[in-house]
Order: sequence, then structure tokens, then C-alpha cells
Amino acid sequence: MDLVGWMFILLFTYAGLTKLFEFPEFRSQLGQSPLLTPYAEYVAWVIPALEILIAIAILIPKFKLLALYACLFLMSLFTFYILAILNFSDYIPCSCGGILENLSWQDHLIFNMLFILLAIIAIGLYPKLTTTIDLKIFYRDKKGEAENLKE
Repeated sequence: MDLVGWMFILLFTYAGLTKLFEFPEFRSQLGQSPLLTPYAEYVAWVIPALEILIAIAILIPKFKLLALYACLFLMSLFTFYILAILNFSDYIPCSCGGILENLSWQDHLIFNMLFILLAIIAIGLYPKLTTTIDLKIFYRDKKGEAENLKE
């Protein structure tokens, strides 16, 4: 689960910072999206902020599970957006930024689905990996009564 967490930290930090460093281009590409044009200004700030916030939340043990659910939600949202654009739009702008914008749309879908699967696996394994078992050590005295040695 830690490996998956670090993969999401790397992905979301890279994607979020790339969008912020190339903000005018990112906002412009969102403005050209047939689905996001009315919301482009708002989405241009919210998406990178969410990506960076989620990456930070993964590092905080108290928020790690919530952050993994946020990873799953955001990657699912990105995937549905790609599917909608591919199926209902003639013009397909890519606002991913960095090296991710060099992927084909099919590669984007595979990439996203891989990260969705990783998030699901990490969420499924999370309770098993974080539950600690408090083993009580008992010994029996001469009368056969158990006594807890950890107290």
C-alpha cells in the first residue's frame, strides 16, 4: 500500500505542479473543452489544488485512507471525462500537462484504469495493513490461573 501511495503522490504532485507552472496554457485548454468551457476558470484552479492536497493527505496517516478514496474518485472522474470527450466531442483538447499530454487517448484510458485498479487494491488492503494485533502474553501460575504479563 505504501508503494501505491507513493505512486499517487508522485503522479498528483507532478500533474498538479505542471498544471500550475503552465497555468495559462492549462486554463486555455480547459476553455476549449466542449464539456468544461463554462467552468474552465474554476476547474483550472480546483484540479491542481486537489491533486496537491490529495498528495499531501496521503503522507498523513490519519488521512491516508480518505486520500486513497479521493485518488479513486479523481482518477475515475478523469476517466469518465476522457470517455465523454471521446464519445461526444469532435475536438479533444488535452489539458494533462507534462509528459502525460504525449499519451494517446487510449493510453490515457489504460493509464487511468491502472491507477483506478491500484487505488481499489490499496483501499481493499488498507485495513489489513494498518490493523495492529495486540497480543496478550499470559502465563499460568501454579494454581493454573492465567495472568497477563503485559500489564
